[in-house]
Amino acid sequence: MNLKNSITDVHGIEVGHAQDDSALTGCTVILSRKGAVAGVDVRGGAPGTRETDLLNPINLVDKVHAVMLAGGSAFGLDAASGVMRYLDEKKIGFNTGAAKVPIVPAAILFDLNIGRADVRPDLEMGYRACLAASSKVVDEGNVGAGTGASVGKLMGAKQAMKSGLGSASISIGSGVVVGALAVANTFGDVIDPNTGEIIAGLRSAKIGPLQIGAPGYFADTLQMMKTFFGKTVLGFAAHSNTLLGVVAVNAALTKSEMTKVAQMAQDGVARSTRPAHTMLDGDTVFALATGGKKVDASTVGAFAAEALAQAIVRAVRASHSAGGLPGAAG
Repeated sequence: MNLKNSITDVHGIEVGHAQDDSALTGCTVILSRKGAVAGVDVRGGAPGTRETDLLNPINLVDKVHAVMLAGGSAFGLDAASGVMRYLDEKKIGFNTGAAKVPIVPAAILFDLNIGRADVRPDLEMGYRACLAASSKVVDEGNVGAGTGASVGKLMGAKQAMKSGLGSASISIGSGVVVGALAVANTFGDVIDPNTGEIIAGLRSAKIGPLQIGAPGYFADTLQMMKTFFGKTVLGFAAHSNTLLGVVAVNAALTKSEMTKVAQMAQDGVARSTRPAHTMLDGDTVFALATGGKKVDASTVGAFAAEALAQAIVRAVRASHSAGGLPGAAG
């Protein structure tokens, strides 16, 4: 099987971006026009979401037709309305008898502290993302919801690094593919799970005679949190963080199973982000099953974690400098 290393390797998944490069904000839609059985796991302490309660296995609706990821903090939830409008025009949605109502869960990240705070993803931007959606290889880096993303913000935006959006996929045999898409906007550092080395995050600084972090490029957020300085600034640290993820599989699973897949996929966040799931993050992962063969949910969840970790690493490695922040891609 020839894979593009993209979530769009999963049959039935399309991705579209829209952004404002000057304001450094944007949104990304993950479309499943025929519907996908969905689950979600919200593990950060500061999430911003829409329609996530609906994904609880005890609730009625099984399938979603899109997931919207957006910058703009809570303002950015408006971008999901653009997806609703697009799908309504296509007559795609949950059939209520009176009308087909599109089911569009959404999650946002805080990027108001980079670029312009008065420009946020809205209905029109969400609609443009749908028009751009395709099954082609997903563009990565400073695109869509990753346009204003950054990582390593213990000391605020000044010592952070630019991040963005990444995607990955893994074949698990018999024609089944697990894909992932991630927007890394984390409080902590992003590490390479294979080496344990920081690849993007809090940068060292020298403030007068005071050396912040070990000499070298990275200060290491986890180590800094133990220091007197780190403990002092932690209470004032930027509440501007979130890891947003979507994992998908071309297989037939139940809503309960996809909830478990979303939970297991969060392990990929923990492997590639240090620290993860803090009170200052809104870490949220959606899981989508587009249909096909019946497969083991635990196997899907295990590889969803692997794919999501890869997508997070790719998100920072593909990101270019912007908004005064350096990016790993230069």
